[in-house]
Amino acid sequence: MKPNYNLGLLLLRFGMGGLMLTHGIPKLIRLLNGNFEFGDPIGIGNTASFILTVIAEAICPVLIIIGLRTRIAAIPTIITMVVAAFVVHAADPIATKEKALLYLVGFLVIAICGPGKFSIDRK
Repeated sequence: MKPNYNLGLLLLRFGMGGLMLTHGIPKLIRLLNGNFEFGDPIGIGNTASFILTVIAEAICPVLIIIGLRTRIAAIPTIITMVVAAFVVHAADPIATKEKALLYLVGFLVIAICGPGKFSIDRK
């Protein structure tokens, strides 16, 4: 494999994970402060939806950035972006869904290709 492939995966992991943290960290802070206000898009309850979203947007991106269990860590984030794009924003125009779709594609690529050699997993 060409060396640029692994560098590309590193940049993708840092870019996607870092940008996702801009959504996850504020939610994590809200969770730690005891504010559980959140929607219930798939009918599992507001609190459960919020906790799962915090895991997908704050915990999993850190694992993805460092390359630890990267493929597994990408799954909750992928699921969250599917829900955001196709459930929460189902009736919205594509411009509104665009951010969730971009994250979805990026994290799908990470899940398919893995972390690359510049990671804790080194695969």
